[in-house]
Amino acid sequence: MRLRFIRLAAIAALSLAVSACQDGAGGEGAAGGGAQGGGAPPPSQVGVIETTTEALPVISELPGRIAPTRIAEVRPRVGGIVVQRVFEQGTFVEEGQPLFELDKATYQVEVQAQQASVASAQAQQLQAQQDYDRISQLARNRTASQAQLDTAEAALAQARAGVLSAQAAQRAAEINLDYATVRAPISGRIGRAQTTEGALVSETSTEPLATIQQLDPVYADIQQPVSQLLRLRAALESGQLRQIAPDVAQVRLKMDDGTDYAEPGKLLFAEATVDETSGQVTLRAEFPNPNGDLLPGMYVRVAIEQGIEENAIAVPNQSVQRDTAGRSQLYIVDAENKVVVRNVTVARVLGTRSVISEGLKPGEKVIADGFQKTGPGATVVPVPWVNPLTQPPAAPAGAPEAAPAAEANAAPTPSAEAGQAGAAETTPTPTPAPGRDVAQSEQPARPASGGSAQ
Repeated sequence: MRLRFIRLAAIAALSLAVSACQDGAGGEGAAGGGAQGGGAPPPSQVGVIETTTEALPVISELPGRIAPTRIAEVRPRVGGIVVQRVFEQGTFVEEGQPLFELDKATYQVEVQAQQASVASAQAQQLQAQQDYDRISQLARNRTASQAQLDTAEAALAQARAGVLSAQAAQRAAEINLDYATVRAPISGRIGRAQTTEGALVSETSTEPLATIQQLDPVYADIQQPVSQLLRLRAALESGQLRQIAPDVAQVRLKMDDGTDYAEPGKLLFAEATVDETSGQVTLRAEFPNPNGDLLPGMYVRVAIEQGIEENAIAVPNQSVQRDTAGRSQLYIVDAENKVVVRNVTVARVLGTRSVISEGLKPGEKVIADGFQKTGPGATVVPVPWVNPLTQPPAAPAGAPEAAPAAEANAAPTPSAEAGQAGAAETTPTPTPAPGRDVAQSEQPARPASGGSAQ
């Protein structure tokens, strides 16, 4: 009985001690939390860039359309029935290459008839020449009059003219015979045939037989607002912009999907007239097209480098924020490391940077990262911002050494295996206490709270 009383007293004392420890730990935690919640949070770190002036190009990105440098409509120069098409549609053809064959029978007959006319004229010339020689001899012997000599001379000249006329007619017939073979007027890529074998065509037909376009190089016809062109010229004259070189402008082309075209181009000219309906000026650039990637009528965007701005200020595109009215803003860190919001004017965008024309001075700190952690008037800790696009990712420290160490830990040594095996063999089997059977020794111990039930 006494032993049972002692056991209950020990259990009660232990319970009181555990409760006291828990109350003390909770009070300390609450006190610590209250102290922590009552203090001010530390300033947030933000990535900043310090503005500087630099020489940046003035690039105008304008819409345009691709046009062939040469285009020719294939038309027949004589009439006839189309007998054969001798080219493959959509392929490259050389200048003078046969394209269509017309019926040549009538033109061949015409050539033969003119050849006969030439022979007849030459025979008449021969007869006139003989008459002139005979009368000329008689005139020297004073047996023929001067009038007869003049008549013979005129007949000879007329015969010679007849020969020339017959030869010209023969040449015309031969040309018409050659025109019965319709040839390519220029070199380039030919489109689809717009007529078929058996069709009757003539030199007065309004529809061409096919169309040939020269696609290397190609033109890009660009549209630029006249107001933008006038501002550019005024800036060049006032010295705000510097010209790249006299009458030179670097031109790059972007495809419809936004990819850059590999070959650079050159600006040829700008028209002297303005389109009345759109108020734009047409500029023409020339681009090489060796692979045939640029096709006539394709929509492109052309970046024209028309000058260089000497004292330009640029910030990352992500630094430019927008207010509810859509105005451009920058978050700037002042001398007291406080955030100030300032409205600015973005002149243009150059890749990943925006050129600021108004509202920003050199030497100011502009926030480029960490907007979500701060706001206007907040105190921050500025740190230099590094562009992740230009900074190569650093390898994790200790990564090469970690793998061998892990492998060494994973693979047990022979001695360790032997030690584990020995320990397993020498581990004694627990035996029941004296006076208790095995069934009682295997039952789990009852919890301490069960002592009160006893």
